[in-house]
Parts: sequence; structure tokens; C-alpha cells
Amino acid sequence: MNALIIFVLLMVLMLTGMPISISLGLTVLTFLFTMTDVPIQSVALKLFTGIEKFEIMAIPFFILAGNFLTHGGVARRMINFATSMVGHWHGGLALAGVLACALFAAVSGSSPATVVAIGSIILPAMVRQGYPKGFGAGVITTSGALGILIPPSIVMVMYSVTTNTSVGQLFMAGVVPGIMLASLLGLTTWFLARKHDYPRMPKASWGERWVAFRKSAWGLLLIVIVMGGIYSGKFTPTEAAAMAAVYAFFIAVFVYKDLKIKQVAKVLLDSASMSAMLLYIITNAMLFSFLMTSEGIPQAMANWITGQGLGVVTFLLVVNVLLLLAGNVMEPSSIVLIMAPILFPVAMKLGIDPVHFGILIVVNMEVGMCHPPVGLNLYVASGITKMGISELTVAVMPWLLTMLGFLMIVTYIPQISLWLPNLIYK
Repeated sequence: MNALIIFVLLMVLMLTGMPISISLGLTVLTFLFTMTDVPIQSVALKLFTGIEKFEIMAIPFFILAGNFLTHGGVARRMINFATSMVGHWHGGLALAGVLACALFAAVSGSSPATVVAIGSIILPAMVRQGYPKGFGAGVITTSGALGILIPPSIVMVMYSVTTNTSVGQLFMAGVVPGIMLASLLGLTTWFLARKHDYPRMPKASWGERWVAFRKSAWGLLLIVIVMGGIYSGKFTPTEAAAMAAVYAFFIAVFVYKDLKIKQVAKVLLDSASMSAMLLYIITNAMLFSFLMTSEGIPQAMANWITGQGLGVVTFLLVVNVLLLLAGNVMEPSSIVLIMAPILFPVAMKLGIDPVHFGILIVVNMEVGMCHPPVGLNLYVASGITKMGISELTVAVMPWLLTMLGFLMIVTYIPQISLWLPNLIYK
């Protein structure tokens, strides 16, 4: 009964158009102060201790690194390198967009940042070459979602904080699914481009490819620093995020010189604003998680599901449907912070690997970012292309279906996610 009251209250507040973070906080405070004897001091204490985790520090650093890279010319050089490698195939520039999104995802940790950085450069170029605007928008909107699957990933850090799963293992687990999804999105792009005979570019010589690689190498080196540092044990994911931010600042300002010193203050301010927003959501979600646990809701749900005789296969299907539905009304950070504490104990009781479960949630978040009504990537792409959301929804459909197919593969073949972390950590 208490669970029903909590969720009805949360849904009513959200339907009023109130931001999710405030809806969460008000739901918790209203329930705690009217229906329980929990002292106000423990609520205040929970607000502070909720974000008192070392891993959470990685989030502002990855946001800062992503912002430096977005403003610092790294994306343009990655696009040039990607174009030199695959530009001569059918739909060459679109394929270069997929590859550039995958490369930028490996340094930024954020999907909207990937869409902005790559889309704002490659979409106008595709229109100039004669591609339909919808085709270009479909490619970049869905490929930009790789930003949260290919490590480093801010959403993975949030899942780790919520469930106490190793961030390092989650990052490693995202590598193989990330490469697989990028390949499948590329294959879809190539198939459509070949079918409609979209433009191809002249084949670049190996000399031109080498020059393009050399110019983008400073940006690509960040992948080696972050992943190599975590994998070799030289630093933790949080320290890797700090290193990424410092390195991104250095290459944007002193190596590529695309970012002027006087612009740095604005980048810092934008990053602080975005970090504060996310940390506020995290704080309220931690409070919500505290309420759930104190009322015993996750444990009761776990007992009910196992009592119903739901096996792993059915449970994972239910989780996918639930998360895809949640993706219709919420953005990824909120979904992970609200749903993970509820679903995680059930998954553990059924013997599902916590790392595999994390990757499954992240892939669901990717799909959610590409469909209406609140798909973040759709809104970012809409801002770049000046297309309407309904028009964009139709445009992304072929790639969205590919992503849904991939979701089913990742859900039921855990080794795709677990092979690399098992190889490294055991």
C-alpha cells in the first residue's frame, strides 16, 4: 500500500510538469513527514551523505572534459579522420558520422555532447553533399547515443553509485557492446545509403589518412589515457576523469588552440551548471532510494517476483519493457537513479550478474534517448537540424529498430558484456 502511495504521489507531481529532481524530493518529504516517524535530522543527514561518494566526483570531471572537447576542435579532427577511412563507401559521410560518434563517445561520456559536437559539423556537410536531411539526422541522433555505452560513461558512474558495482568493470563491459552497436548502426547506414544510392566520396590515399590520424591523435590519445590508466591500475575511474579534464583543457587551449583562454571561464561555468543539475537529481534520488529501503519496498518486490515463479528470461523481458516505458517520460539519469535500487535486488536474487544488468540498463537508456516524447538526443538534433520532433521520430526509425534488436541480443547473451571484464579482472 505504501509503495502505491509513493508512486502515485511521484507520478502526480511529475504530471504537473515539475522537474523530476523536485518531484522526487517532495514525494520523499511528504511521505516521511506525514506517514512515518523518521526524524527530520536523518533526512538532512541523508541529503549530505547521499552524494558523499568518491565515484560521484567523476561526473563533474567527465562533463568538464566533454565540454572542453566539444569547444576545442577535437570533434572536427575526428570527423576528418573518420571520413578519410570510410568516406569512399556507400553513404561515406554518414558512415564517417557513425565512426566519429563512436570515437567521440570514447572521450566524452555524454550522448547529448556527442550529438552536438559531431552533428553540428557533419550534418550541414551531409546536406551540402545531397543527403536528405532526415537521413543525416537519423544517423547522428542514434549514433550519438553511443556516448553513454562506450566508456567512459556518466550513466555507468550513476549506476555504479546506486548499486555499489565496480565502475572499472562497467567501463570494460561497455567496450564490446559499444563496438558491436556502432558496427550495427554503420551496417544499417550503409544498407540504406546503398539502396538509395547516396553520395560517396573519393577514396583517400594512405598518406592522407596518416595526416588525418596525426591531426586527431591528441584527441584519440585521451581514450588511451582513460582506459589504459584504469585497466593498468594506475588510477581509479574518478582520477581518470580528473586526468581527462586536465588533458582536454591542455589540448583544446595549447595544442589545437581552438579554445581561447578568455572562453575557458564560460566552459567552466557551463560545466558547473550541468554538474549542479545532475548532483541535485542524484541527491534527491538517493533520498528516494533511502525511503524505498526504509519501507522495505525493493525486498518486498523481490520476494513477490520470486514468489510468482518468474525466471530470469521473463524478468529481463519485464525490465526491458519497464525501462523502455520509463524512457517515454524521463531522462536516463533519473531512470537509473530511481529504477536501479528497486530492480537491482530482484536481479541479484535471480542470480543475474550486476555488471551485465548495468549494461542492459545503459542500452535501454540509449534507446530512450532516441524516441519521443523526452528523447534528449531528439531535442538536441532538432536544435541542430531545425526539424520537428515528429519528423525526426520517423527519420530515426530504421536505426531505432536496429538498437531494439541489439537490446534483445545483449539482454540474453550476457557474455557480450562480461567477456572483457572477466578476462581482465579474473
